Amino acid sequence: MELRDYLRVVRAHWLGMVLIVAAALLTTFGWALLQPKVYTADATAIVQAKTVADDLGSQSVGNTIANQKVKTYVELGSSRAVAEIVIDELGLDRSPSALVGDVSVSNPLNTTSLRVSAEASSPQAARDIAEAWVRGMAAVVNELETSNATTTGAVYLSPVDSARLPESPSSPNMRLVLAIGGFAGIVLAVGYGLLRHTLDRRIRSVDAVERETGVAVVGTVPEEKTFTVDNRLIPFDGGNSSGSANAHLFSIAEAMRELRTNIQYMDVDNPPRVMVVTSPLPGDGKSTTASNLAITLASSGQRVALIDGDLRRPMIDTIFGLPRGAGLSDVLAGRADLADVAHRVGAHGRLLVIGAGKIPPNPSEVLGSQRMKDLLDAIAAEAIVIIDAPPLIPVTDASVLAHRADGAIVVSTIGKTTYEVLGKALGNLERAGARALGIVLNRVPKRGAGAAYYGYQYHGDYYRAPDETLASDEAPASAESVLGRTDTAEGTRGAEAPDAPLRRSTHRVS
Repeated sequence: MELRDYLRVVRAHWLGMVLIVAAALLTTFGWALLQPKVYTADATAIVQAKTVADDLGSQSVGNTIANQKVKTYVELGSSRAVAEIVIDELGLDRSPSALVGDVSVSNPLNTTSLRVSAEASSPQAARDIAEAWVRGMAAVVNELETSNATTTGAVYLSPVDSARLPESPSSPNMRLVLAIGGFAGIVLAVGYGLLRHTLDRRIRSVDAVERETGVAVVGTVPEEKTFTVDNRLIPFDGGNSSGSANAHLFSIAEAMRELRTNIQYMDVDNPPRVMVVTSPLPGDGKSTTASNLAITLASSGQRVALIDGDLRRPMIDTIFGLPRGAGLSDVLAGRADLADVAHRVGAHGRLLVIGAGKIPPNPSEVLGSQRMKDLLDAIAAEAIVIIDAPPLIPVTDASVLAHRADGAIVVSTIGKTTYEVLGKALGNLERAGARALGIVLNRVPKRGAGAAYYGYQYHGDYYRAPDETLASDEAPASAESVLGRTDTAEGTRGAEAPDAPLRRSTHRVS
């Protein structure tokens, strides 16, 4: 993993990581509050030797003797004999062994001094024990040197600094405890983030998708929370007009234009004319993507035919607000002509929408028939064909259609579709002998780490034009074709479709 991968892990799981660190700090803080407070007081004594004279030689000999004795007296400071003297002096209700555990005696380097540190539950007790311990050590030293605790010998212990009353407890050390808790929390948080990153097999980035699947990502579509079941189409002007009521859909429209460009330059000499738009599972937004891609292609001046090839759960007529009636299945069954079921949408009439029609009992066989292939070939001679197909994993319809078409565009959802699911969908295409034109990542976040990665935070008013019609004024192609008399000047003529609803749907997407 590179540094940017670690940063991406932090951005993706920062909330959980912060909560873990906070929990660790609170836990250690609570533990510290529950611990008994311990106070520490220090007292100092010095080992001295009597000299017979005040000359330099005698003093040197005395210092040598003191240096030899001080190491012994350090060990003496941890004896039960000293503890018993202190217990008798202070009237403590403790055993000598327990008291010895609360006192430590040390000898600073290259000195003849002894430092006594005593711990107790109160500042006064700690101070009294430290001072009494020095006196007890002095008595034991005198006992060893002269056999009399009150008589000093040639070497004796002299108090130097009395213990001071401690102002704050030495344990628990709140700063140290919180530092340890914070460090432990950070370690756990990093481990949590890396574990989530390792176990999380959901799609998160373009690079990872292309690395895992070997298929190019040809588009990333941002999430649009204003989309509803009945209103999820971009305007034909792409939201470019700064005063347009649909200006908030500019980022979606720009993403679809990017997808359109990538498709057109996918094979410059032989660009795809018949494309299936599908997804691994339901709910990935394939129908919305297919509809908006068709609008984007038509806005560029090309003739486009959008066919609802989902003969199980058709959605195109709902998306465009068209009435349910005859459609693709009726044309394939010979019950209707294509010109009778195609609805012309948009002010310039370049987009033809063909509904699914009556749901047949055998959708896969219908879509894989020779009549379907002939129909697609005929329409592709005059227009780019976009087919909204069922998901790849539940049924085989999309694989069958993709085999008849130039390829399939697979729509997946950021943060939802897993690599295993996407790989299975692409495998179904491959086994059907179909080509995957590319992957579209849908519902990319506009804010946060995802927005920074995909670049949607840069979308603003830079590309927006003044209030003017941006679509070309080129007239639609002649009606004398395989698509035939799809519309007239009076309105759209579709099977079982009155004029009023069609005029309403045309107004809504134009």
